[in-house]
Amino acid sequence: MKKILYYTFITVATWTILSCDSGFDELNTDQTRATAIDPAFELNNAVLGLRYSSLIYDMGIVQQIISPNSGVLTGANYNQDNRDASDDIWRNYYRDVIRYTRDVTRLTEDKPERKNLFNMTRILQACAFMMLTDAYGDIPYFEGGQGYPNSVFFPAYDAQQEVYTDIIAELTSATAALDAGAKIETADVLYGGDITKWKKFGYSLLLRAGMRLSKIDAAKAQQVVQAAFQGGVITSLVDDAYIRCDANYTNPMGGTLNSTEANNFFLAEPFVNFLKSNNDPRLKSIAVRYMGAASGSDQKPGVNDNTDPTVQNGMPLGHDNNTIKPIAAAAGLTSFYEYSQVDRTRMTKLASPYYLVTSAQNHLLLAEAAQRNWITGDVAQLYNTGVTQHMLQMAVFDPNSAVDPADITTYLTDHPFNPANALEQINTQYWVASFLNGPEAFANFRRSGFPALTPNPYPGTEVPGAFIRRLTYPNSEISVNSVNVGDAISRMGADNLATRVWWDKE
Repeated sequence: MKKILYYTFITVATWTILSCDSGFDELNTDQTRATAIDPAFELNNAVLGLRYSSLIYDMGIVQQIISPNSGVLTGANYNQDNRDASDDIWRNYYRDVIRYTRDVTRLTEDKPERKNLFNMTRILQACAFMMLTDAYGDIPYFEGGQGYPNSVFFPAYDAQQEVYTDIIAELTSATAALDAGAKIETADVLYGGDITKWKKFGYSLLLRAGMRLSKIDAAKAQQVVQAAFQGGVITSLVDDAYIRCDANYTNPMGGTLNSTEANNFFLAEPFVNFLKSNNDPRLKSIAVRYMGAASGSDQKPGVNDNTDPTVQNGMPLGHDNNTIKPIAAAAGLTSFYEYSQVDRTRMTKLASPYYLVTSAQNHLLLAEAAQRNWITGDVAQLYNTGVTQHMLQMAVFDPNSAVDPADITTYLTDHPFNPANALEQINTQYWVASFLNGPEAFANFRRSGFPALTPNPYPGTEVPGAFIRRLTYPNSEISVNSVNVGDAISRMGADNLATRVWWDKE
Protein backbone atom coordinates (compact mmCIF):
# COMPACT_ATOMS: atom_id res chain seq x y z
CA MET A 1 0.00 0.00 0.00
CA LYS A 2 2.86 2.39 0.85
CA LYS A 3 4.48 1.65 -2.53
CA ILE A 4 1.21 2.40 -4.32
CA LEU A 5 0.88 5.72 -2.51
CA TYR A 6 4.55 6.53 -3.21
CA TYR A 7 4.28 5.93 -6.94
CA THR A 8 1.01 7.82 -7.09
CA PHE A 9 2.67 10.80 -5.42
CA ILE A 10 5.62 10.70 -7.86
CA THR A 11 3.28 10.53 -10.84
CA VAL A 12 1.15 13.45 -9.67
CA ALA A 13 4.20 15.54 -8.81
CA THR A 14 5.80 14.87 -12.20
CA TRP A 15 2.58 15.72 -14.01
CA THR A 16 2.26 18.91 -11.97
CA ILE A 17 5.84 19.97 -12.78
CA LEU A 18 5.38 19.27 -16.48
CA SER A 19 2.08 21.12 -16.48
CA CYS A 20 3.66 24.12 -14.82
CA ASP A 21 6.58 24.01 -17.24
CA SER A 22 4.33 24.07 -20.28
CA GLY A 23 3.85 27.75 -21.11
CA PHE A 24 6.83 28.73 -18.94
CA ASP A 25 8.73 30.06 -22.00
CA GLU A 26 5.75 32.12 -23.05
CA LEU A 27 5.34 33.48 -19.55
CA ASN A 28 8.97 34.63 -19.48
CA THR A 29 9.08 36.06 -23.00
CA ASP A 30 8.84 39.83 -23.41
CA GLN A 31 5.92 40.18 -25.80
CA THR A 32 6.81 43.79 -26.60
CA ARG A 33 10.44 43.22 -27.54
CA ALA A 34 11.31 43.01 -31.25
CA THR A 35 12.74 39.67 -32.36
CA ALA A 36 13.72 40.86 -35.83
CA ILE A 37 14.49 44.14 -37.57
CA ASP A 38 13.51 45.27 -41.03
CA PRO A 39 16.78 45.27 -42.99
CA ALA A 40 15.79 48.65 -44.46
CA PHE A 41 16.67 50.14 -41.08
CA GLU A 42 20.10 48.49 -41.26
CA LEU A 43 20.61 50.16 -44.63
CA ASN A 44 19.82 53.47 -42.95
CA ASN A 45 22.47 52.75 -40.33
CA ALA A 46 24.92 52.18 -43.15
CA VAL A 47 23.95 55.45 -44.83
CA LEU A 48 24.47 57.37 -41.60
CA GLY A 49 27.77 55.58 -41.07
CA LEU A 50 29.17 57.19 -44.22
CA ARG A 51 29.51 60.48 -42.33
CA TYR A 52 33.25 60.95 -41.80
CA SER A 53 35.29 63.92 -40.60
CA SER A 54 38.18 64.42 -43.00
CA LEU A 55 39.65 67.52 -41.36
CA ILE A 56 42.96 66.12 -40.13
CA TYR A 57 44.17 64.46 -43.33
CA ASP A 58 42.15 64.76 -46.53
CA MET A 59 41.27 68.44 -46.37
CA GLY A 60 44.73 69.33 -45.12
CA ILE A 61 46.44 67.39 -47.90
CA VAL A 62 44.48 69.29 -50.55
CA GLN A 63 45.18 72.53 -48.66
CA GLN A 64 41.62 73.67 -47.98
CA ILE A 65 41.51 73.51 -44.17
CA ILE A 66 44.54 73.30 -41.90
CA SER A 67 45.43 73.49 -38.20
CA PRO A 68 48.71 74.73 -36.71
CA ASN A 69 48.22 72.52 -33.67
CA SER A 70 49.83 69.19 -32.83
CA GLY A 71 48.65 66.42 -30.51
CA VAL A 72 45.40 64.80 -31.63
CA LEU A 73 45.26 67.17 -34.62
CA THR A 74 48.64 66.16 -36.01
CA GLY A 75 48.38 64.93 -39.57
CA ALA A 76 48.55 66.74 -42.90
CA ASN A 77 49.49 69.96 -41.08
CA TYR A 78 52.89 68.50 -40.13
CA ASN A 79 53.10 65.86 -42.90
CA GLN A 80 53.21 63.26 -40.14
CA ASP A 81 51.77 59.80 -39.68
CA ASN A 82 49.19 59.95 -36.89
CA ARG A 83 47.55 56.52 -36.96
CA ASP A 84 45.09 57.46 -34.25
CA ALA A 85 43.61 59.87 -36.80
CA SER A 86 44.24 58.08 -40.08
CA ASP A 87 42.29 54.98 -39.02
CA ASP A 88 39.01 56.88 -38.50
CA ILE A 89 37.52 56.00 -41.86
CA TRP A 90 38.71 52.38 -41.57
CA ARG A 91 37.22 51.88 -38.13
CA ASN A 92 33.97 53.66 -38.86
CA TYR A 93 33.32 52.18 -42.27
CA TYR A 94 34.03 48.54 -41.45
CA ARG A 95 32.15 48.79 -38.16
CA ASP A 96 29.22 51.02 -39.12
CA VAL A 97 28.81 50.64 -42.89
CA ILE A 98 30.19 47.38 -44.26
CA ARG A 99 28.90 45.39 -41.29
CA TYR A 100 25.37 46.58 -41.99
CA THR A 101 25.51 46.30 -45.78
CA ARG A 102 26.81 42.74 -45.54
CA ASP A 103 23.92 41.84 -43.26
CA VAL A 104 21.29 43.48 -45.46
CA THR A 105 22.51 41.70 -48.60
CA ARG A 106 22.59 38.40 -46.69
CA LEU A 107 18.99 38.88 -45.56
CA THR A 108 17.61 40.04 -48.92
CA GLU A 109 19.52 38.30 -51.69
CA ASP A 110 17.04 35.38 -51.80
CA LYS A 111 13.94 37.53 -51.38
CA PRO A 112 12.71 38.77 -54.78
CA GLU A 113 10.16 41.02 -53.08
CA ARG A 114 13.07 43.01 -51.54
CA LYS A 115 15.13 43.20 -54.73
CA ASN A 116 15.33 46.99 -54.61
CA LEU A 117 16.62 46.99 -51.05
CA PHE A 118 19.18 44.36 -52.02
CA ASN A 119 20.47 46.40 -54.95
CA MET A 120 20.35 49.75 -53.17
CA THR A 121 22.53 48.19 -50.50
CA ARG A 122 25.01 46.89 -53.07
CA ILE A 123 25.34 50.41 -54.47
CA LEU A 124 25.94 51.91 -51.04
CA GLN A 125 28.42 49.18 -50.18
CA ALA A 126 30.35 49.87 -53.38
CA CYS A 127 30.44 53.56 -52.43
CA ALA A 128 31.94 52.72 -49.03
CA PHE A 129 34.48 50.27 -50.40
CA MET A 130 35.57 52.78 -53.05
CA MET A 131 36.25 55.37 -50.35
CA LEU A 132 38.18 52.81 -48.29
CA THR A 133 40.37 51.59 -51.13
CA ASP A 134 40.99 55.14 -52.37
CA ALA A 135 42.25 56.01 -48.89
CA TYR A 136 44.42 52.95 -48.18
CA GLY A 137 44.97 50.97 -51.39
CA ASP A 138 44.67 47.22 -50.87
CA ILE A 139 41.91 46.39 -48.38
CA PRO A 140 39.87 43.43 -47.14
CA TYR A 141 37.16 43.41 -49.80
CA PHE A 142 35.78 39.98 -50.63
CA GLU A 143 36.21 38.85 -47.01
CA GLY A 144 35.78 42.30 -45.48
CA GLY A 145 32.82 42.54 -43.10
CA GLN A 146 32.33 38.77 -43.09
CA GLY A 147 33.10 38.29 -39.40
CA TYR A 148 29.49 37.96 -38.25
CA PRO A 149 27.90 35.99 -41.10
CA ASN A 150 30.83 33.72 -41.98
CA SER A 151 33.24 33.92 -39.00
CA VAL A 152 36.04 35.44 -41.10
CA PHE A 153 37.95 37.23 -38.38
CA PHE A 154 41.26 37.68 -40.23
CA PRO A 155 40.20 38.75 -43.72
CA ALA A 156 42.58 38.61 -46.64
CA TYR A 157 43.56 41.87 -48.33
CA ASP A 158 42.69 42.18 -52.00
CA ALA A 159 44.72 44.10 -54.57
CA GLN A 160 43.13 47.43 -55.44
CA GLN A 161 42.89 46.50 -59.10
CA GLU A 162 40.72 43.51 -58.16
CA VAL A 163 38.69 45.67 -55.79
CA TYR A 164 37.97 48.23 -58.49
CA THR A 165 37.10 45.54 -61.01
CA ASP A 166 34.45 44.18 -58.67
CA ILE A 167 33.19 47.62 -57.56
CA ILE A 168 32.56 48.49 -61.21
CA ALA A 169 30.81 45.15 -61.76
CA GLU A 170 28.67 45.62 -58.64
CA LEU A 171 27.65 49.17 -59.55
CA THR A 172 26.83 48.15 -63.10
CA SER A 173 24.77 45.12 -62.08
CA ALA A 174 23.02 46.58 -59.04
CA THR A 175 22.05 49.85 -60.71
CA ALA A 176 20.63 48.11 -63.77
CA ALA A 177 18.64 45.72 -61.54
CA LEU A 178 16.74 48.44 -59.68
CA ASP A 179 13.08 48.10 -60.56
CA ALA A 180 10.49 50.86 -60.20
CA GLY A 181 7.79 48.21 -60.50
CA ALA A 182 8.98 46.32 -57.42
CA LYS A 183 8.49 47.17 -53.73
CA ILE A 184 9.54 50.75 -52.98
CA GLU A 185 11.60 50.97 -49.80
CA THR A 186 10.07 54.14 -48.40
CA ALA A 187 11.96 53.85 -45.10
CA ASP A 188 15.22 54.68 -46.91
CA VAL A 189 16.69 57.92 -45.49
CA LEU A 190 18.79 58.79 -48.55
CA TYR A 191 16.15 58.98 -51.27
CA GLY A 192 12.96 57.64 -49.71
CA GLY A 193 13.22 54.61 -51.98
CA ASP A 194 13.00 56.71 -55.16
CA ILE A 195 14.34 54.26 -57.76
CA THR A 196 15.04 56.91 -60.38
CA LYS A 197 17.27 58.80 -57.95
CA TRP A 198 18.99 55.63 -56.76
CA LYS A 199 19.79 54.76 -60.36
CA LYS A 200 21.33 58.18 -60.90
CA PHE A 201 23.33 57.73 -57.71
CA GLY A 202 24.59 54.32 -58.86
CA TYR A 203 25.62 55.58 -62.29
CA SER A 204 27.25 58.65 -60.72
CA LEU A 205 29.44 56.38 -58.59
CA LEU A 206 30.19 54.38 -61.74
CA LEU A 207 31.27 57.59 -63.48
CA ARG A 208 33.53 58.39 -60.55
CA ALA A 209 35.01 54.86 -60.56
CA GLY A 210 35.65 55.07 -64.29
CA MET A 211 37.42 58.41 -64.02
CA ARG A 212 39.67 57.01 -61.28
CA LEU A 213 41.23 54.75 -63.93
CA SER A 214 42.20 57.57 -66.30
CA LYS A 215 45.94 57.32 -65.53
CA ILE A 216 46.21 53.56 -65.10
CA ASP A 217 43.88 52.20 -67.83
CA ALA A 218 42.45 54.84 -70.15
CA ALA A 219 40.64 52.31 -72.36
CA LYS A 220 38.80 50.78 -69.40
CA ALA A 221 38.12 54.23 -68.01
CA GLN A 222 36.50 55.31 -71.26
CA GLN A 223 34.34 52.17 -71.37
CA VAL A 224 33.09 52.63 -67.80
CA VAL A 225 32.50 56.36 -68.19
CA GLN A 226 30.49 55.82 -71.35
CA ALA A 227 28.31 53.22 -69.61
CA ALA A 228 27.68 55.59 -66.69
CA PHE A 229 26.89 58.50 -68.98
CA GLN A 230 24.46 56.43 -71.03
CA GLY A 231 22.83 55.10 -67.85
CA GLY A 232 22.13 58.61 -66.59
CA VAL A 233 23.98 60.35 -63.75
CA ILE A 234 22.92 63.04 -61.28
CA THR A 235 22.63 66.32 -63.21
CA SER A 236 20.31 68.33 -60.96
CA LEU A 237 20.65 69.68 -57.44
CA VAL A 238 17.41 67.98 -56.43
CA ASP A 239 19.02 64.60 -57.07
CA ASP A 240 22.28 65.24 -55.18
CA ALA A 241 23.22 62.42 -52.83
CA TYR A 242 23.63 63.83 -49.35
CA ILE A 243 22.91 62.77 -45.80
CA ARG A 244 20.39 64.99 -44.07
CA CYS A 245 21.96 65.67 -40.70
CA ASP A 246 20.15 66.95 -37.62
CA ALA A 247 20.64 67.36 -33.88
CA ASN A 248 20.65 63.58 -33.38
CA TYR A 249 22.65 62.57 -36.45
CA THR A 250 25.08 65.43 -36.73
CA ASN A 251 27.48 66.41 -39.45
CA PRO A 252 30.85 65.15 -38.12
CA MET A 253 32.78 68.23 -39.22
CA GLY A 254 30.07 70.40 -37.74
CA GLY A 255 30.42 68.44 -34.51
CA THR A 256 34.16 69.07 -34.42
CA LEU A 257 34.02 72.73 -35.43
CA ASN A 258 31.23 73.62 -33.03
CA SER A 259 32.81 72.09 -29.94
CA THR A 260 36.33 71.43 -28.67
CA GLU A 261 38.14 72.31 -31.91
CA ALA A 262 36.05 75.33 -32.93
CA ASN A 263 39.04 77.65 -32.65
CA ASN A 264 41.73 75.39 -34.06
CA PHE A 265 41.02 74.86 -37.78
CA PHE A 266 41.53 77.54 -40.41
CA LEU A 267 41.02 77.95 -44.12
CA ALA A 268 44.33 77.32 -45.87
CA GLU A 269 46.03 80.11 -47.76
CA PRO A 270 46.04 78.36 -51.19
CA PHE A 271 42.28 77.82 -51.06
CA VAL A 272 41.45 81.35 -49.88
CA ASN A 273 43.88 82.93 -52.33
CA PHE A 274 42.41 81.04 -55.29
CA LEU A 275 38.89 82.17 -54.47
CA LYS A 276 39.93 85.70 -53.53
CA SER A 277 42.17 86.35 -56.53
CA ASN A 278 39.41 85.24 -58.89
CA ASN A 279 36.66 87.25 -57.17
CA ASP A 280 34.84 84.00 -56.59
CA PRO A 281 31.48 84.69 -54.89
CA ARG A 282 31.75 81.40 -53.01
CA LEU A 283 34.36 82.91 -50.69
CA LYS A 284 31.65 85.04 -49.08
CA SER A 285 29.49 81.92 -48.68
CA ILE A 286 32.24 79.88 -47.05
CA ALA A 287 34.58 82.09 -45.05
CA VAL A 288 34.48 84.10 -41.85
CA ARG A 289 37.18 86.08 -40.08
CA TYR A 290 36.93 87.03 -36.43
CA MET A 291 38.38 90.51 -36.44
CA GLY A 292 40.86 91.31 -33.69
CA ALA A 293 40.67 87.85 -32.10
CA ALA A 294 43.61 87.46 -29.72
CA SER A 295 42.57 83.98 -28.63
CA GLY A 296 40.03 81.30 -29.37
CA SER A 297 37.59 82.76 -26.88
CA ASP A 298 37.70 86.02 -28.84
CA GLN A 299 36.09 84.33 -31.85
CA LYS A 300 32.49 85.39 -31.23
CA PRO A 301 29.86 84.70 -33.89
CA GLY A 302 27.53 87.66 -34.18
CA VAL A 303 30.02 89.99 -32.50
CA ASN A 304 33.31 90.23 -34.41
CA ASP A 305 32.65 87.93 -37.36
CA ASN A 306 33.26 89.33 -40.85
CA THR A 307 32.31 87.55 -44.09
CA ASP A 308 33.52 90.28 -46.46
CA PRO A 309 35.67 88.49 -49.09
CA THR A 310 38.14 91.36 -49.25
CA VAL A 311 39.29 90.87 -45.64
CA GLN A 312 39.68 87.09 -45.73
CA ASN A 313 43.17 85.80 -45.02
CA GLY A 314 44.05 82.11 -45.30
CA MET A 315 46.58 80.50 -42.98
CA PRO A 316 49.95 79.72 -44.62
CA LEU A 317 51.12 76.10 -44.51
CA GLY A 318 54.31 74.86 -42.90
CA HIS A 319 53.91 76.27 -39.41
CA ASP A 320 53.05 75.11 -35.91
CA ASN A 321 51.29 77.17 -33.27
CA ASN A 322 54.56 78.86 -32.32
CA THR A 323 56.11 79.61 -35.70
CA ILE A 324 52.80 80.92 -37.07
CA LYS A 325 52.73 83.75 -34.52
CA PRO A 326 55.30 86.05 -36.18
CA ILE A 327 53.79 85.24 -39.58
CA ALA A 328 50.38 86.39 -38.36
CA ALA A 329 51.89 89.51 -36.81
CA ALA A 330 53.69 90.37 -40.06
CA ALA A 331 50.35 90.06 -41.88
CA GLY A 332 48.84 92.62 -39.50
CA LEU A 333 46.72 90.11 -37.56
CA THR A 334 46.22 90.35 -33.82
CA SER A 335 47.03 86.64 -33.53
CA PHE A 336 46.74 83.51 -35.64
CA TYR A 337 43.20 83.15 -34.30
CA GLU A 338 42.28 85.95 -36.69
CA TYR A 339 42.96 83.87 -39.81
CA SER A 340 39.86 82.99 -41.82
CA GLN A 341 37.82 79.93 -40.96
CA VAL A 342 34.99 78.03 -42.57
CA ASP A 343 31.86 79.66 -41.15
CA ARG A 344 30.51 77.21 -38.58
CA THR A 345 27.24 79.15 -38.30
CA ARG A 346 26.46 78.56 -41.98
CA MET A 347 28.59 75.94 -43.75
CA THR A 348 29.53 73.55 -40.97
CA LYS A 349 26.60 73.53 -38.62
CA LEU A 350 25.64 70.41 -36.69
CA ALA A 351 22.77 69.95 -39.16
CA SER A 352 24.72 70.81 -42.32
CA PRO A 353 24.22 68.35 -45.19
CA TYR A 354 26.93 65.73 -45.70
CA TYR A 355 27.46 65.38 -49.45
CA LEU A 356 28.41 62.13 -51.16
CA VAL A 357 27.92 62.90 -54.88
CA THR A 358 26.74 66.14 -56.48
CA SER A 359 25.53 67.43 -59.81
CA ALA A 360 28.40 69.93 -59.80
CA GLN A 361 31.01 67.18 -59.49
CA ASN A 362 29.35 65.10 -62.20
CA HIS A 363 29.20 67.94 -64.71
CA LEU A 364 32.90 68.63 -64.21
CA LEU A 365 33.81 64.94 -64.63
CA LEU A 366 31.68 64.81 -67.75
CA ALA A 367 33.43 67.94 -69.02
CA GLU A 368 36.76 66.16 -68.65
CA ALA A 369 35.36 63.03 -70.31
CA ALA A 370 34.12 65.12 -73.23
CA GLN A 371 37.48 66.87 -73.43
CA ARG A 372 39.09 63.42 -73.72
CA ASN A 373 36.54 62.50 -76.44
CA TRP A 374 35.18 59.68 -74.30
CA ILE A 375 31.63 61.02 -74.53
CA THR A 376 29.84 63.53 -76.72
CA GLY A 377 29.05 66.89 -75.22
CA ASP A 378 29.93 70.57 -75.19
CA VAL A 379 32.90 70.79 -72.85
CA ALA A 380 32.45 74.49 -72.10
CA GLN A 381 28.76 74.06 -71.35
CA LEU A 382 29.40 71.11 -69.05
CA TYR A 383 32.13 73.08 -67.29
CA ASN A 384 29.95 76.18 -66.84
CA THR A 385 27.07 74.08 -65.54
CA GLY A 386 29.37 72.37 -63.04
CA VAL A 387 30.59 75.70 -61.65
CA THR A 388 27.05 77.09 -61.59
CA GLN A 389 25.63 74.07 -59.80
CA HIS A 390 28.21 74.30 -57.03
CA MET A 391 27.51 77.99 -56.52
CA LEU A 392 23.79 77.21 -56.30
CA GLN A 393 24.59 74.39 -53.84
CA MET A 394 25.79 76.98 -51.32
CA ALA A 395 22.16 77.85 -50.49
CA VAL A 396 21.50 74.26 -49.36
CA PHE A 397 23.96 74.75 -46.50
CA ASP A 398 22.30 77.95 -45.37
CA PRO A 399 20.16 80.68 -46.95
CA ASN A 400 22.80 83.19 -45.87
CA SER A 401 25.37 81.39 -48.01
CA ALA A 402 23.30 81.66 -51.21
CA VAL A 403 25.14 83.07 -54.24
CA ASP A 404 23.34 85.71 -56.27
CA PRO A 405 22.64 84.44 -59.83
CA ALA A 406 24.02 87.71 -61.20
CA ASP A 407 27.32 87.00 -59.45
CA ILE A 408 27.43 83.57 -61.08
CA THR A 409 26.99 85.11 -64.51
CA THR A 410 29.69 87.67 -63.82
CA TYR A 411 32.12 85.02 -62.63
CA LEU A 412 31.64 82.84 -65.71
CA THR A 413 31.99 85.86 -67.99
CA ASP A 414 35.19 86.96 -66.31
CA HIS A 415 36.60 83.43 -66.18
CA PRO A 416 35.61 81.72 -69.44
CA PHE A 417 36.47 78.13 -70.19
CA ASN A 418 39.84 77.84 -71.95
CA PRO A 419 40.25 74.67 -74.06
CA ALA A 420 44.03 75.10 -74.02
CA ASN A 421 44.01 74.70 -70.25
CA ALA A 422 41.02 72.39 -70.02
CA LEU A 423 42.15 69.64 -67.64
CA GLU A 424 43.68 72.01 -65.12
CA GLN A 425 40.71 74.37 -65.21
CA ILE A 426 38.14 71.57 -64.88
CA ASN A 427 39.90 69.77 -62.05
CA THR A 428 40.74 72.93 -60.15
CA GLN A 429 37.02 73.69 -60.15
CA TYR A 430 36.41 70.10 -59.04
CA TRP A 431 38.67 70.85 -56.08
CA VAL A 432 36.45 73.78 -55.14
CA ALA A 433 33.24 71.84 -55.83
CA SER A 434 34.44 69.07 -53.50
CA PHE A 435 35.02 71.42 -50.56
CA LEU A 436 33.96 69.64 -47.32
CA ASN A 437 34.01 66.30 -49.20
CA GLY A 438 37.59 65.57 -48.23
CA PRO A 439 37.91 61.96 -49.48
CA GLU A 440 36.74 62.94 -52.97
CA ALA A 441 38.88 66.08 -53.14
CA PHE A 442 41.93 64.03 -52.06
CA ALA A 443 41.22 61.24 -54.56
CA ASN A 444 40.71 63.53 -57.54
CA PHE A 445 43.78 65.60 -56.67
CA ARG A 446 45.89 62.44 -56.85
CA ARG A 447 44.21 61.26 -60.03
CA SER A 448 44.31 64.52 -61.98
CA GLY A 449 47.30 66.29 -60.48
CA PHE A 450 45.25 69.47 -60.09
CA PRO A 451 45.11 72.01 -58.66
CA ALA A 452 48.82 72.69 -59.00
CA LEU A 453 49.58 72.97 -55.30
CA THR A 454 52.97 73.66 -53.74
CA PRO A 455 53.99 70.94 -51.24
CA ASN A 456 53.51 71.68 -47.56
CA PRO A 457 56.94 73.01 -46.45
CA TYR A 458 56.68 71.94 -42.81
CA PRO A 459 60.21 70.97 -41.61
CA GLY A 460 60.83 67.44 -40.36
CA THR A 461 58.26 65.87 -42.68
CA GLU A 462 57.66 62.12 -42.50
CA VAL A 463 56.61 62.00 -46.16
CA PRO A 464 59.41 60.91 -48.52
CA GLY A 465 57.67 62.47 -51.52
CA ALA A 466 56.10 65.85 -52.19
CA PHE A 467 52.58 64.99 -51.05
CA ILE A 468 50.77 62.46 -48.91
CA ARG A 469 49.42 59.82 -51.35
CA ARG A 470 47.50 57.48 -49.02
CA LEU A 471 46.62 56.79 -45.39
CA THR A 472 48.50 54.16 -43.42
CA TYR A 473 46.93 50.97 -42.08
CA PRO A 474 45.54 51.03 -38.52
CA ASN A 475 47.74 49.70 -35.74
CA SER A 476 44.94 47.33 -34.78
CA GLU A 477 45.19 45.63 -38.17
CA ILE A 478 48.95 45.45 -38.03
CA SER A 479 48.88 43.77 -34.62
CA VAL A 480 45.90 41.45 -35.13
CA ASN A 481 45.83 40.70 -38.86
CA SER A 482 49.55 41.04 -39.45
CA VAL A 483 49.99 38.26 -42.03
CA ASN A 484 47.38 39.68 -44.38
CA VAL A 485 48.57 43.24 -43.83
CA GLY A 486 52.05 42.03 -44.72
CA ASP A 487 50.77 40.54 -47.96
CA ALA A 488 49.24 43.88 -48.89
CA ILE A 489 52.44 45.77 -48.10
CA SER A 490 54.49 43.34 -50.17
CA ARG A 491 52.29 44.14 -53.18
CA MET A 492 51.89 47.89 -52.70
CA GLY A 493 55.13 49.01 -51.14
CA ALA A 494 56.01 50.47 -47.75
CA ASP A 495 53.17 51.24 -45.38
CA ASN A 496 53.81 54.97 -45.31
CA LEU A 497 52.07 58.15 -46.41
CA ALA A 498 54.00 58.40 -49.70
CA THR A 499 53.20 55.00 -51.25
CA ARG A 500 50.85 55.39 -54.19
CA VAL A 501 47.68 53.37 -54.58
CA TRP A 502 47.29 51.32 -57.78
CA TRP A 503 45.36 53.85 -59.85
CA ASP A 504 47.62 56.75 -58.76
CA LYS A 505 50.21 56.11 -61.45
CA GLU A 506 53.17 58.49 -61.69
